[in-house]
Amino acid sequence: MGIAAQNRGHQAMAVEYFRLALAALPEDADLHIQLGVALHRSGEVDDALRYLRHACVLAPDSVSAWYNLAEALKLQACTEEAVGALQRVLSLDSAHVPARLASAGVHASVGKIDTAAGELRAVLKGDPSHAKAWFALSDLKTVRLDAHDVRQLEHALRQTDLAAESRVLLGFALAKALEDQGDYDRSFEVLRQANALQRSGIKWNGKAEHERVNAILRAFDNPQPPPLNTSLGREVILIASIPRCGSTLVEQILASHPEIEGANEIKDLPQVIDAETRRLGSAFPLWVSAAKDEDWQRLGNRYLDRTARWRKRRPRFVDKNLLNWMLAGAALTMLPAARVVICRRDPLETCLACYRQWFGTGAEFSYDLDEMADFCIDYMRSTRFWLKRFPERVFDLEYEALLADPETVTRQLLDFCGLSFDPACLDFHRTERTVLSAPSAAQVRSPLLRNTARANRYGERLDQLRSRLRDAGLLAGEQSR
Repeated sequence: MGIAAQNRGHQAMAVEYFRLALAALPEDADLHIQLGVALHRSGEVDDALRYLRHACVLAPDSVSAWYNLAEALKLQACTEEAVGALQRVLSLDSAHVPARLASAGVHASVGKIDTAAGELRAVLKGDPSHAKAWFALSDLKTVRLDAHDVRQLEHALRQTDLAAESRVLLGFALAKALEDQGDYDRSFEVLRQANALQRSGIKWNGKAEHERVNAILRAFDNPQPPPLNTSLGREVILIASIPRCGSTLVEQILASHPEIEGANEIKDLPQVIDAETRRLGSAFPLWVSAAKDEDWQRLGNRYLDRTARWRKRRPRFVDKNLLNWMLAGAALTMLPAARVVICRRDPLETCLACYRQWFGTGAEFSYDLDEMADFCIDYMRSTRFWLKRFPERVFDLEYEALLADPETVTRQLLDFCGLSFDPACLDFHRTERTVLSAPSAAQVRSPLLRNTARANRYGERLDQLRSRLRDAGLLAGEQSR
């Protein structure tokens, strides 16, 4: 029953069944692993790690125990311990490719890009068609793929028995390799095919998402109850962004300040909202209008309890979950002293950057340029709303302005957060910390580039996207019709 619940995504139910099974078999390492995984997926991180660590004690030669512990540690930015667990996996099974791939990801997250690339090249030496290794190598971004890589990727894609996901991953990697060779026409065609294949295998209802955004904005259009504790949430800085808008860069700048910890894309805020939805039996945001001041304070305290681990070393932390732009109203009502930083980039560049990136799950809007445009338009509309609704607590950060004048924008950002200026924030690329956003992990280890625009390289292939964004009034110098 636990496994069945887990397979259906019912993690809380899975936890209950695994606990019952474990009560009967308290020394069963596999049950500790399964319970640990279910707890981690439910957001109960400390308990999850306790069970996963105990599984390794019960079965010190279990590859599964050490690998699952490493995966959980990696997602919590416990990098040193994750590396140790992965080394234990590889000592038990040197041919364990998932551990090799995970090791590459962990090394990339702390800026050891050459080590990560070496791990991935080692996998490819043994299996030149390994799709996940090729994609991970291309996803390092700062690693250039050469003409030989193009030929290997093309050869891999000619296989007729490839699984759909492998074909997608190889396609994204080949598109990156072709772009590195300056062949933008072929790169875009490969990208179009990979995106179309990915889109064909996922469910995404753009109209329903648009209506969800409308419902959220309506729910917060009227003032909420005055807070019981106006200082609640002073520790919290939320970044509101869609992918590829510079959110990881902004987090890296903030996390370079001695008072701020970068928590990466933690899931606590949406999990707190989801738990309230389950408790009330009413979908968010339908319950917002009935919520009282004590309800919002209870939710704010619950969020702070869940995120306490990010304030152990430093008094404040950054939460950059990609749903924050939708949940900003709830967050600012729950946490009256919190601050929200909106990351905004040129919409054309944003849409193209997302289209060039394979996200797996969680960004289903990004595999079709029309759907990407719709999503970006809703994002821009929502963030304008939050700026108007909470003018003193929301900061509008334009990515291009940051690139053009990093010191001025950084000083404004720190001042908004109530922080003194620290020169380390300008030397953010020297800050040693774990960055879990794979596409950005390498990029934030380098000084700022003045121009990261790519859209002009693809010319008329983006004309339809330009037209959509122009009609919405989102392109610089353009007005909506």
